[in-house]
Amino acid sequence: MRAIKDTGNELVSAYDINDSVGIIDSISPQSEFFTEFERFYDHAWRLRRQPAAALNYVAICSPNYLHQPHISAGLRLGCDVICEKPLVPTAELLEELALVERETGKRVFNILQLRHHQAILNLKEKVAAEGALRKHDVELTYITSRGKWYMESWKGDPRKSFGVATNIGVHFYDMLHFIFGKLQRNVVHYSGESKAAGYLEYEHARVRWFLSIDANDLPEIVKGKKSTYRSITVDGEEIEFSDGFTDLHTVSYQEILASRGYGLEDARHCVETVSTIRSAKAVPPQNEEGHPFLARLVR
Repeated sequence: MRAIKDTGNELVSAYDINDSVGIIDSISPQSEFFTEFERFYDHAWRLRRQPAAALNYVAICSPNYLHQPHISAGLRLGCDVICEKPLVPTAELLEELALVERETGKRVFNILQLRHHQAILNLKEKVAAEGALRKHDVELTYITSRGKWYMESWKGDPRKSFGVATNIGVHFYDMLHFIFGKLQRNVVHYSGESKAAGYLEYEHARVRWFLSIDANDLPEIVKGKKSTYRSITVDGEEIEFSDGFTDLHTVSYQEILASRGYGLEDARHCVETVSTIRSAKAVPPQNEEGHPFLARLVR
């Protein structure tokens, strides 16, 4: 909603099954609001039938398992669609959405905001300048502490969120592809309801990764000080990207409105990556491919 306002646009109609969304008052107090999808869709359809259409984009921030039907509904309204991560859980659903795009002549855009982060762009430029001379050794660690509410919400239900690696990891897998090229190997070393770990090998990188929503996994240096730990090292050098996240949604919307947004094919790589991770059987790490934090989990 902040990105809509900051780009000079207006939220004209909103839908949420919860009615405790008073924050709308600070963004777009004149917005229509519905707690039932059918009433929201009917209102949106009537808006689109007006001579001067007041509805151009549908922004989707619903639970992950609803993205595909909500995207299709938005396209069939005659609108372009902006959708949060993960776009869809499988490549097959990407193909279905591509069909609806062709039927309607409208487009789907995915929010891949790390592609706009300056530290990531700088690293991509550095890797590209080095060419195919060598593969970089990368360590990705992301721990974002979540309370007991998480497992009771849709996010804790793998049928709705598709699991922790998909829900909190998909942006990082997209980032790794964006910087280091095509994926060549995808191995899972640990998979649980609150954390996951594995190994990814790209054209230009060997990546050991660890993701968690468990505060107990925070390194001692940040425990009691921060609830989130985000670290990427490349060849032993820390890439600082803790800051610079505040405006990335606004930048993403600006790029989409300027016809430079990321579409279905841009999202394909990370969709395929998380799909493989979800279906893979966890195996013990070999050849020092395991993330250092894995030792705490596998004994």
